[in-house]
Amino acid sequence: MNATHVCTCEVDIATGRVELLRYIVSEDCGPMINPDVVEGQIAGGVVQGIAGVLYEHLAYDDEGNPLATTFMDYLVPSAAEIPSIEYGHIETPSPGPGGVKGVGEGGAIGAPPAVVNAVADALAPFGVTITQLPLSPARIIEILREAER
Repeated sequence: MNATHVCTCEVDIATGRVELLRYIVSEDCGPMINPDVVEGQIAGGVVQGIAGVLYEHLAYDDEGNPLATTFMDYLVPSAAEIPSIEYGHIETPSPGPGGVKGVGEGGAIGAPPAVVNAVADALAPFGVTITQLPLSPARIIEILREAER
């Protein structure tokens, strides 16, 4: 499986809110049996990758216990926070049986760097350096303040 991800965003520097404007992904999973299932798998991975960058935070106490024990404590995106995903498909058969390859996991692998780089590009005029995730609004405000010093 091969994939390419491209993302654009706007960052509100007053609130730290990131709005994803456009998301394009193209994957080569070999011959597609059902394109709708393939796009569903890709979308799931992309949303997981976006969530890991902008929302999810696996916080632990000093003894290693998770601080978020339910989804009431753990921020996950809803459909309102996820942009429409544009898909491109390439079908290059693998040498294995049926010529098929994996699909879906590329979304979780390719989405984080695409989103981080989009945010970094949006904040480049402010001289920020992104070194940790998630890029919550509070974290973005913090890195903007650090860049001012």
